[in-house]
Amino acid sequence: MNKKIILILFIFLYNTSSYSQLFKYTTASFNSFSAYYLDDSKTGDFNENNRFRSNNYLNIKSNIDKNWNLELQVESYVPNSLLNYSPNFKETNLSTFNIAYNKNNLNISIGNFYEQFGSGMTLRSWEDKNLGINNSIRGLNTKYRINDEFNITALIGQQKKGFKYSKGYILGFDSEFDLSKITNGSTLLMGLSYVGRNDQNTISDFYSEMTNLFSGRIDYSSNSFYSNIEIVDKSKNPISVFGSLSNTFIKKGSSLLLNSGFFNKGFGIDFTFRRLENMSLFSEREAYGNPYNESIVNYLPALTKQHDYSLANLYVYSAQPNVSFQTNDLMKVGEIGMQIDLYYFFEKNTFIGGKYGTNVSVNGAVWNNLDGNFDFDNQNYDTDLFGFGQKYFSEISLEIRKKWSSKFDNIFLFINQYYNSRFIEEKVGEVKSNVLVLENTYKLNDKKSLRLELQHLSTKDDNKNWSAYAIEFNLNSAFSIYLSDLYNYQNPKEEKKIHYYNFGGSYSKGINRFTINYGRQRGGLVCTGGICRYVPESSGLSFSISSSLF
Repeated sequence: MNKKIILILFIFLYNTSSYSQLFKYTTASFNSFSAYYLDDSKTGDFNENNRFRSNNYLNIKSNIDKNWNLELQVESYVPNSLLNYSPNFKETNLSTFNIAYNKNNLNISIGNFYEQFGSGMTLRSWEDKNLGINNSIRGLNTKYRINDEFNITALIGQQKKGFKYSKGYILGFDSEFDLSKITNGSTLLMGLSYVGRNDQNTISDFYSEMTNLFSGRIDYSSNSFYSNIEIVDKSKNPISVFGSLSNTFIKKGSSLLLNSGFFNKGFGIDFTFRRLENMSLFSEREAYGNPYNESIVNYLPALTKQHDYSLANLYVYSAQPNVSFQTNDLMKVGEIGMQIDLYYFFEKNTFIGGKYGTNVSVNGAVWNNLDGNFDFDNQNYDTDLFGFGQKYFSEISLEIRKKWSSKFDNIFLFINQYYNSRFIEEKVGEVKSNVLVLENTYKLNDKKSLRLELQHLSTKDDNKNWSAYAIEFNLNSAFSIYLSDLYNYQNPKEEKKIHYYNFGGSYSKGINRFTINYGRQRGGLVCTGGICRYVPESSGLSFSISSSLF
């Protein structure tokens, strides 16, 4: 949609409602993330243009009347975006615009919208400012609830990438049936989905411009038990070989996801199994392998425990859904694996529970390449349905949360980890490591508290041992300051023994929050919810603002 048309439409809608009525039902939020990059003798000089960089987001939502809703977001990257954000984020522009109509059981959305089918393996569009992801779909999204048991969704549009849009189109249809009436108190949902990607930019006589995904899912829950399963079939699609689409290496894809769990008083268990084969999907085929997570149609996060500590995320796993034939010794076509979580609460006044009770959780995860027959010379493969091939990653962790008194509590975390750099990052080597974390919090009074975090990673591989600490002082509910350091003290290269120190603070007032930080950023992956992006090493001053304007 032309920006001038959008502006005219916005002005029209604004003027058709009274000023007071419009702002009575309007909310606005502002987020700003800025940094001033500095030269550093350890992390290196800043050689880019503009040392000061800022990402800014203004979001406005308005209920024009009981049936019409308006939402828009203006983004500004002045003079440039933060390091390693997509070059498509630049200057100031209208980023998203949406008008929605709601009446009875009908919802029609025109403009930019976010959507997810099932678990997201066929379709998920979302925004994550920290990762630089906004893959909303610009087009038409229609939802209709036929009755209490049956609803459908249909959509068409182009995917957002920065201030631009993909040349390929996304088509989608989702239906969900509620069959709970026949299950005597249990919940039973069934869903069918279709997603089509039309990429006319890569028309070929060897493969179709359309790529089709069909999925079916079942969700069941009863009392303390739940279970869901989803199966996806993906039509043939060309494989990218050394950056170019192949006219001969064309394969189907599929996925299987199973999640089950049980919980009772003080106890819980959750199990997840997933198999992915050639499941990457981008709104433009040529976007495959881009470092900014642009044009991703589906959602395939790493199914591992998401840790809060820096050393626990030093060798972080990312999902491996792609087909990659690099050498005779490095051929991967997806992933297969599982994760299990166990939780138990030892009650108060027991031997382990003590006076306040004790929380214990155990997590285990293992992820492998698919097993099968691989032919590097002829660019072909056949996989076994449940065959576990080369191991990518494994992890076992134990976490204990213990309150010792009304003022003191701590968290103990142990992680045993295996990370196959060769297959995950297509780099030489593998890493076997152990991570220890001890977090202690002491309440000085009702408002003040002191938190001390100690970490250590031991390994004989890669860059050897690391240590880390963090000290946080909360003066009250609004103001806190901190100091932290991350140090690769055993790195074989003396110049790489770097203290990644940081100190700063935060201040909150109402729903407004301000943060400031000075220090060094370790280069590597930054992850949120199992989705990662790479950030380079840097040093400097950073600050952020999160505010609700009205």
